[in-house]
Amino acid sequence: MNHPNPTEINLHRLSRVLELSFDDGSNFKLPAEYLRVYSPSAEVMGHGPGQRKVPIGKENVNIDRIEPVGNYAVVLHFDDEHNTGIYSWETLYNLGKHFDDLWADYLEELKEAGYTRKEPAS
Repeated sequence: MNHPNPTEINLHRLSRVLELSFDDGSNFKLPAEYLRVYSPSAEVMGHGPGQRKVPIGKENVNIDRIEPVGNYAVVLHFDDEHNTGIYSWETLYNLGKHFDDLWADYLEELKEAGYTRKEPAS
């Protein structure tokens, strides 16, 4: 099955947002915090279903750089030293497409962990 490919990737450092445009016309603006807490790395997702670990205290995380991986993915280097997740085009597209539900799930996970999310510094 073919998945949309990005036509443009722009990092907006001041607002901590990664903006992605895809060849199906979709455009997503994904906060660095969101991308960090849904990193496809084993550190966050574990090694199997039900092993997800919710990173806490990532409100002010930013992306230092974006490293291409072949023609199918990127590695996001976050300023908290996390850089082990490989974000395929499919992963980024799905994170964009399902942002509202996944963000709500993340906020609920924080609540269940007893953590009160602070609004990021501007």
